[in-house]
Amino acid sequence: MADRLPRQYTRRMIDREFLSPERLCMPFYLMRFSYTPEAWGRLIKNPEDRREVARPIVEQLGGKLHGFWYAFGSQDGYVLIEAPDNVSAAAFSVGIAAGGSLRGAETTVLLTVEETIAMLEKARDLPYRPPGTGSER
Repeated sequence: MADRLPRQYTRRMIDREFLSPERLCMPFYLMRFSYTPEAWGRLIKNPEDRREVARPIVEQLGGKLHGFWYAFGSQDGYVLIEAPDNVSAAAFSVGIAAGGSLRGAETTVLLTVEETIAMLEKARDLPYRPPGTGSER
């Protein structure tokens, strides 16, 4: 690849441009869900690895399943996926929820540390002022 690029491109510039974390991974999404009592009843009768149900759905949307966990507490489970965009992640979440086995589901877009730093830098110079701290009349 470097042989075909103009000479002014250094290996470091090529690596930074083409092998940056932004190019190598898609956005991550965390889905939290709770099953209905009926869904738990079906799983008790016929236990199954639900990762094997979620994985092909995520892959059909162009993403990757990174993890699937069950938990104690207000949520029954957590799913971590990588998806090409918000539309694909939302399709996964809505598609699963539409099956009727979930009592509730929430999906959160996760930001990398680099994205968070870039966001903070953009936010730093915004002209926002809190309510009641002065205004032009």
